[in-house]
Amino acid sequence: METLYYLVLIPMAYIAFAVFVLGTAARLVKIFREPAATVKLQIFPEKRPKWLWAVYDTFLFPTVLRHKPLLWAFLMLFHISFMLLIIGHLELIRGFAVFQIVPHEVFLGKGFIGLILSICLLYFLFRRFSSPVRELSVPEDYYLLVLLFLTVFFGSEMDWARRWYYYDTISVDNYREYLFSLLTLKPELPYEITSSGHSFMLVLHIFFANLFLIFFPFSQAMHSFLSLPMNKIRRG
Repeated sequence: METLYYLVLIPMAYIAFAVFVLGTAARLVKIFREPAATVKLQIFPEKRPKWLWAVYDTFLFPTVLRHKPLLWAFLMLFHISFMLLIIGHLELIRGFAVFQIVPHEVFLGKGFIGLILSICLLYFLFRRFSSPVRELSVPEDYYLLVLLFLTVFFGSEMDWARRWYYYDTISVDNYREYLFSLLTLKPELPYEITSSGHSFMLVLHIFFANLFLIFFPFSQAMHSFLSLPMNKIRRG
């Protein structure tokens, strides 16, 4: 079992990160090398400043709000929660004073951020089982959502156990020691990481996160890197 934990938490984590970075870079290079579109993509009437409206289109989804307000609400909750979870993971590497403007324990939201994100992902998944979204979906859409949901669920479960049920055999310091060792290329697994009764949850969380990172560069989710440039083109 310790060997399995080691393989998932260290070698697989490095492989997943390398595939994610190199795969994403390769996809972006390929996309930007494609011939420019001959069709005029700009929308009218023009609104200025153009860059500000491009940012507005990218992050506030006004078209979705007009036509599908319920989907828009879940999209906004998802992106806000996802950003807060990224901040939480950065705080698992080391403390940042800028994130403590509003004093809090790691993670933000006292466990509810992970819960909101899990509910949003379930909504995105189950809406694909009904028309017309079902006809527009491909297998990778389901696969990506399931991977992300499992990653979020098992990660959140550790936070829920620590906050709501006082199961804190793995502390924030243990997570920091593990993650910092990965970043400094001196991988080390603290004793608490592999010996806790909750260790399997961490391993599952990292395992599904690794699969998500490996799959991401080859999925349609790559559009997230192109949203702002495309909206800038549309706004002129």
